Amino acid sequence: MAPSTTYSNSNSRLRPASWWFLLLFLIQPVLAFSQRSDSSVTVSAGEHYLRSSFHRFWWGRHYRQVWAEPVEVPLLWISQFKGGVTPVKEGGSFQTKNLRLVDAAGREYVLRSIDKDPSKALPKGLQKSFVASLMRDQTSVIHPYGAFIVPALASAAGVYHTNPQLVYLADDPALGEFRKDFAHMLMLLEERPDGNWDQLESFGTPQDIFSSKKAFGKMVSSPLYQVDTKRYLLSRLFDMWLSDWSRREDQWRWAVAENKGQTHFSPIPRDRDHAFFKFNDGVLTKLVSVFKPNYQSFDKTIVGQNVKGLIRSSYQMDAYLLAYLTEEDFRQAALELQQKLTDQVIDQALQTWPPQIRELSEKEFSAKLKSRRNDLAEAAATFYQLLNKEVLLPGTDAEDRFVLEFQADGSVLVQHWSFEKDMQRNLLHEKFFSPAQTKSLSIYGLGEEDTFVLKGKGKTKIKLHLYGGEETDRLQVEETFQVSGSKIHLYDEEDGNEYPKHKKIKKKDYKPAAEEFNGAGWLLRHRLH
Repeated sequence: MAPSTTYSNSNSRLRPASWWFLLLFLIQPVLAFSQRSDSSVTVSAGEHYLRSSFHRFWWGRHYRQVWAEPVEVPLLWISQFKGGVTPVKEGGSFQTKNLRLVDAAGREYVLRSIDKDPSKALPKGLQKSFVASLMRDQTSVIHPYGAFIVPALASAAGVYHTNPQLVYLADDPALGEFRKDFAHMLMLLEERPDGNWDQLESFGTPQDIFSSKKAFGKMVSSPLYQVDTKRYLLSRLFDMWLSDWSRREDQWRWAVAENKGQTHFSPIPRDRDHAFFKFNDGVLTKLVSVFKPNYQSFDKTIVGQNVKGLIRSSYQMDAYLLAYLTEEDFRQAALELQQKLTDQVIDQALQTWPPQIRELSEKEFSAKLKSRRNDLAEAAATFYQLLNKEVLLPGTDAEDRFVLEFQADGSVLVQHWSFEKDMQRNLLHEKFFSPAQTKSLSIYGLGEEDTFVLKGKGKTKIKLHLYGGEETDRLQVEETFQVSGSKIHLYDEEDGNEYPKHKKIKKKDYKPAAEEFNGAGWLLRHRLH
């Protein structure tokens, strides 16, 4: 039978089938609006991570069932979000696809793919090999919905945080050139900590936010820039509690605040992809973890070697920022977290998950988070011990004055003084370093003319190394300086330094590489710039 035609030959009236087409054409905008306003999809984050029992035995169970579980997710139309946002830049690492969005006020947001593909970091010849397949498979060590419980926990702990939302990116024409690569993707949507967020409490309502590179550069350039070290310590212990071991400097942004002529930086952690990492539940992955101690798994404890692994990627930054905090500061920070992260806080945070995910993960996470909370005091003590074995104390590229006062018990009081704009001395930092905890102490004057002052009576039980840096530096030995024990090592760059001879000081000629002893060189040498 031949199909019916659209129009009759006699009077051109529309046949019934044509009325349907016309009706569909008329209501299409209504249907589209309905889809864009409140529709959702049901989708799994990664059904391909389901593997055989044989594979799981060798390569781990991880979070495979969670990845494969379908959940209901709201559709995101960027043409409607925040009154309409504009996609401006594709980014991300080799593993994650990122898309930056900007709203009408200039605030930035970022979309990050939930699924990852670390095999993209391999040479092209290996990207379709067994190695690539295995690397992709190990994405299942990450809990795909872990980041979404962090805001409630961080808020209770007093730690700054982003506010991620789980979304399914709609095939929105507003995506423009990015439509092909990003439409129909399960993603995490959150604020990008950059620029002015003076209305966002979870960032500390800052009018400006710096990258680590910019913040650290400012800190070594002038004593007028300082970091909120106690908030950073609280944030780092919170990281350990979450088993978030990937906390290198790029995982942080810094809220800027002015106070009495000084600029203070407060830490904003970002990117919680590696929180709740679960790696050592397969025969071969457990073996790999022996050679990769930073791959710490989310289990019920955070003691001993766990702490060493958890700070491996951030050790240089931790040591730099926390150098002057005391053992009591660490103990108090752990106690504060234990008091704030109550059972009720934990249980309420887990309600953030979709019902299907709660069914799979709630019991496990509740038990582990409560158990790990009880280990925070011991973890903080270990953290302090690891950071204080070999201590590096940098000055700035302004005039610095380090006063070392030796004590009868072999400890050393170090004071870091600087000259402010009005040329008045200002005590920036001070701390007693004990030989029971500190084996060596190296002090770097960095740029400009710096002064080392030695005073006090005692025994030098800590190995001391003094580096003046650029310009003409001075050594001032006071009459009260009477010590026994090992000599103090003073490194002379032969640029006109005023270093008088003393029997307890061993002067060494030293030729540093270009820019080695200014602020930028110091950051570069310690992988912070």
